[in-house]
Amino acid sequence: MAKKIKKNPEEMSFLDHLEELRWHLIRSCLAVVIVGSVAFAFKRFIFDVIIFGPKDPNFPTYRFFCFLSQKLGLDETFCTTDMGFIIQNTGMAGQFSAHIWTSIWAGVIIGFPYLVYELWKFISPGLYENERKNARGFIFITSFLFFLGVTFGYFIITPLSINFLGNYSVSSEVKNQIVIDSYVAILRSSVLASGVIFELPIIIYFFTKIGLITPKFMRTYRKHAIVVVLILSAVITPPDIASQIVVSIPIIILYEISIFISAYVLKRDKKKMKQV
Repeated sequence: MAKKIKKNPEEMSFLDHLEELRWHLIRSCLAVVIVGSVAFAFKRFIFDVIIFGPKDPNFPTYRFFCFLSQKLGLDETFCTTDMGFIIQNTGMAGQFSAHIWTSIWAGVIIGFPYLVYELWKFISPGLYENERKNARGFIFITSFLFFLGVTFGYFIITPLSINFLGNYSVSSEVKNQIVIDSYVAILRSSVLASGVIFELPIIIYFFTKIGLITPKFMRTYRKHAIVVVLILSAVITPPDIASQIVVSIPIIILYEISIFISAYVLKRDKKKMKQV
């Protein structure tokens, strides 16, 4: 049986690249479907423990903020035994649809390392040997930052958003009865957005490599970035200083780390140019 000979990336045509990309996408989708199918089978755990966890007043985040509020003498918003809203379904296929889509997104999140692996397998043949060596650990670091962001989004952003929006009221005449799709959407967007935001150092690394970002630019607009972070924190958290600080600090730290990474990349590239 003849072996399939892998073509040199430099000799591949545009259609060859499309064919390669197609198979990477097929394998990625297959991985999401497999992991999503497993998540689909564990419906009770996924929904009762994970999805509806932040709705429980005994969720670890609420206990922590309750303790912090009591120590600092702030508003004890998180010290409650009732979230003040219920989750309902208004569509015939609403719960089944939520089950399907939640399983798919679970497949994306849990299977993220494999998705990054397929991306790396596609782009790595087009890199120089020294670039591939310098990018060792790309899959691990990217996955670690993503899961760190997902954890931050789940334990910090999601509870703060649910507690604030679920209990917000314009009048005592209006009762909060949250549709399941709306509830899941808040959790999903918080988790995925945080996962992407925590990829900032990786994004800055590649932007610096192609010349779109410099450490000087990031230092110049540091104050503007901090203002944006504080505004975003104020929007997604309850109106108390402690919550806003907790959300802001990790993002600001990531920004500072990104400046260091950008400076390191430029310094290393200049050193290589001098050697040439």
